[in-house]
Amino acid sequence: MSYREVIRIALRALGRNKMRTILTMLGIIIGVGAVICVVAIGQGAGQAVQGQIQGLGENMLWIQAGSVNTSGVRMGAQATKTLTIQDAQAIQLQVPTIIAQSPGVAAAVQIVNGNRNWYTRANGVGQNFFTIRNWPVDRGSGFSQRDVDVAADVCVLGTTVSQQLFGEQDPIGQTVRVQNIPFVIIGELVSKGSTFGQDQDDTMFMPYTTVQKKIAGISWLQYITASADSQDDIGAAEKQVAALLRQRHHLRPNEDDDFIIRSPQELADTVAVTTRILTLLLASIASVSLLVGGIGIMNIMLVSVTERTREIGVRMAVGATEQDVQRQFLSEALVLSSLGGLIGILLGMGVSLTVSHIMGWPSVASPIAVVIAVVFSAAVGIFFGYYPARKAARLDPIEALRYE
Repeated sequence: MSYREVIRIALRALGRNKMRTILTMLGIIIGVGAVICVVAIGQGAGQAVQGQIQGLGENMLWIQAGSVNTSGVRMGAQATKTLTIQDAQAIQLQVPTIIAQSPGVAAAVQIVNGNRNWYTRANGVGQNFFTIRNWPVDRGSGFSQRDVDVAADVCVLGTTVSQQLFGEQDPIGQTVRVQNIPFVIIGELVSKGSTFGQDQDDTMFMPYTTVQKKIAGISWLQYITASADSQDDIGAAEKQVAALLRQRHHLRPNEDDDFIIRSPQELADTVAVTTRILTLLLASIASVSLLVGGIGIMNIMLVSVTERTREIGVRMAVGATEQDVQRQFLSEALVLSSLGGLIGILLGMGVSLTVSHIMGWPSVASPIAVVIAVVFSAAVGIFFGYYPARKAARLDPIEALRYE
């Protein structure tokens, strides 16, 4: 008997009890659908988080002034005053894996435009900052090296600040007051949106010399933003920068660093591992439904063997071998699980797209997850269908013909 004929007979046998067939497949459908949905949403969420992290900057390193211990009291980050513009210049010149750097100083300020005002953070940076952060200017332009050298009273606004102060008006060329100092707006940045719940557009940028001298009143740096030449060199760049700063700050081997170096890549790696573990955990929980569905297939196939005992006897009496009978019942179990798996894949994709649309979460249908779901559902049918098929094949033909 050909495999095509076996499949045709299996479909005809399953079609006799359509409701029972559908209910039997339901466990497989739910299991496969749940696995596909969980994996799609998990991978989509992981990619979204990775995208937000990459949006922080291209191969970026964040070098921050460290903590200081005063009479046993640790003052927290940016408490030291040892990070200087000379350090930033040395990093640019002496660390071969660093291709750009930008000194940084920040202060909380109140910006005033006529009868409108807004409280935000003024970030003093170098002219390379927007390139390092991969943050293009939407309108106007960024400031130049000359603006940095002369501590010019110019600023570039984030979109949130611009909307709060000017609404739909073009802010370029307008003047705002910060601590009673008039600043000319020369640019507005492209919106970066929110990252980890923080609005990146609620900010303004000035030359770091301007913030140092006219707003914060300090001579040191609070942070340095740097960019490595490639993602593979980020780790080496961290070590080289740390060694250089320890040497420049005259730190002994037993002394702690007076600076902190961070990289978005560290966060990206942590998020990737966490997302992968959670996705595997949820997929494992969802796959329990496949086990339940397989037990349902075995149960129904055992009932089917009992109901069709006389039919089995007739088939054997007219020449069917044990192998033919076993193949027939095994193919019915395989058809049940395979059809359930295919429907489950469509269901899982549909649910993941619906959740993505309603909740605003991304979803990524993984081809590997689809293939694994199909193979696993077929394996469930074969595994749980083997015993009923074997039991049917071992029936005594004479006893089967006598069965009522």
